[in-house]
Amino acid sequence: MRRGVMYGVLAGAIWGTVFLVPRLLPDFPPMMLGAARCMMYGLVSLAAALPMARRLAAKLTRADLVAAGKLALVGNLVYYVFLTAGVHRIGIGPTSLVVGVLPVTVTLAGRRDAGAVSLERLLWPLLLVVAGIVCINVDVFASGPAQTGAAGVAGVADKIVGVLCAAGALGSWTWFAVENARYLRRNPHFDGNEWSVLLGLATGILGALLWSACPIIPGATLPTPPEPTRWHAFWLLNLGLAFGASWLGTGLWNAASKRVPLTLSGQLIVFETLFALLYGFIYDARLPRPLEAAAIVLLLAGVTWSVRRHDDGSGHAAPLPANVETPAS
Repeated sequence: MRRGVMYGVLAGAIWGTVFLVPRLLPDFPPMMLGAARCMMYGLVSLAAALPMARRLAAKLTRADLVAAGKLALVGNLVYYVFLTAGVHRIGIGPTSLVVGVLPVTVTLAGRRDAGAVSLERLLWPLLLVVAGIVCINVDVFASGPAQTGAAGVAGVADKIVGVLCAAGALGSWTWFAVENARYLRRNPHFDGNEWSVLLGLATGILGALLWSACPIIPGATLPTPPEPTRWHAFWLLNLGLAFGASWLGTGLWNAASKRVPLTLSGQLIVFETLFALLYGFIYDARLPRPLEAAAIVLLLAGVTWSVRRHDDGSGHAAPLPANVETPAS
């Protein structure tokens, strides 16, 4: 289980970068950013799939293809379009905070799964996490308007849309985290890397379909062509996200999902929020404000406490049902 916790923390550190890219590319519509990231993820996954193509083909079933398609659509494409739209409208801080409620939503969604610790035992760790999220929210909304890139300060309508988009990202990721973990536990014949590659291939196909549809979707294309240097930045940043956040991050998260209960994996997602905030501080060249620092301490304390509650004293997660094989190392 401790190895699973380590994989989850590393995945959060990598995933925190996804909040920076929309801020670095405020002139590109969310759907273009989502489609480009997904296509790059597909290309990276295709390269990774070639050495294991025969092994994957021998394992694949129709149910695997359907599951990979659904998870890729909701957990990669829909999630990132929503997240990007949220960052463009209300900034990195508020968006990461709404998505930061994931430890609570995933824990609640997975409370009846095998190996889950009762909510009574998780009550105080969850309250610490919620208190940390409240602290960051109070700080962000009390410290001035959110940055919204080239568009300036967002109007009330834009802020409402931004919050709704962030909530859409929260819902998408909650469903993905729960269903992905459950599918991996039911199908232990895939290791984390293999399943990440399959998700990437499905994501690449969906991204290509969205990219081809962007010209006919209102607001999904650029009103004026950007400078060549902006296109270079656009493709390089999306390639970096594809390799890091999409391929490597998903592989680490899949490895974590096979080793820890859903109630604990929900807690580990908080590290995505923490690292997103850290990268934001670095980008803004400033230190955390007092409420931000307090929130970070509360979130870390909540996750650490939750890990202790899940540890049965032997360093392993609670046992899986008898019909589920032990995940491969």
